[in-house]
Amino acid sequence: MNAATVNIGAGRPALVSNILVLLTVAMWGLTFVSTKVLITHGLTPTWIFISRFAMAYLCILALSHKKLWSDTRKDELYMAAMGLTGGSLYFISENTALQLTYASNVSLIICAAPVLTMILGAVLYKDRIRIKAVVGSLIALCGVSAVILNGSMNLGLNPAGDLLTLFAALLWAAYCLLLKRMTSRYPNLFVTRKIFFYGCASALLVSVFEPLPRLPEAGSLMPVVLNLLFLGIVASFLCYIIWNREVKILGPEKAANYIYFIPLVTIVASSLILGEPITLWMIAGGLAIVGGVYLTAK
Repeated sequence: MNAATVNIGAGRPALVSNILVLLTVAMWGLTFVSTKVLITHGLTPTWIFISRFAMAYLCILALSHKKLWSDTRKDELYMAAMGLTGGSLYFISENTALQLTYASNVSLIICAAPVLTMILGAVLYKDRIRIKAVVGSLIALCGVSAVILNGSMNLGLNPAGDLLTLFAALLWAAYCLLLKRMTSRYPNLFVTRKIFFYGCASALLVSVFEPLPRLPEAGSLMPVVLNLLFLGIVASFLCYIIWNREVKILGPEKAANYIYFIPLVTIVASSLILGEPITLWMIAGGLAIVGGVYLTAK
């Protein structure tokens, strides 16, 4: 971080940083709805991801292009692994789940990713788990179960969508553990650029085995373009930059608490825009997930 960046953060009220972080997670909450709209217009999960990350990569390349490679081959492999777990595999799984279940279900189940991160950290790195974290994990997992059972039993949806979302949350947990290792050694812009690059590269390999997406009809061209621009420029490029900067000002623990607002934004937006129902099971499961993850982070 250079002196100019430090001065910007130091001379600005903390309230501004809190507002910017809240706006960022609000944008991320809308991505589930935006992606679902694109799917209904004929775009495939893989090509939605490729379009989104390709735009973000080109934008971030303009800001971070002097250093192209990691310091060691091992670190470069870690970057590639983050591009898979936090990029292509994660988003393709998540986007595919949106074809099978409600956007609100996906956002709620993804919220359990911090719990899975804690469990993986304990298994792989022997991280200490507090009793409060264990209780919070159990509450959050009960919430996930409530959302999944609601989708498959009461609403007649395919439970594969909810389970695929749980797999995506597990991928994000693995990504977080890798990210913790790399961000301590490389600038955020460099790491994010690498994630965008390897995510796109691996998704392009997957796309070889898929048919090309059909072109949208003239009447739906504008919604497709606007939603792709939102996902690529706003939700990926701009939000990542804002998040990385404000986390340094507020601290990761305080900033992470705002993530729990994502399901709330998605539920309201999916109800207003997509006409998805809000049920008591969904509300109960969502409160359990948010409460359990919050208790885990305390």
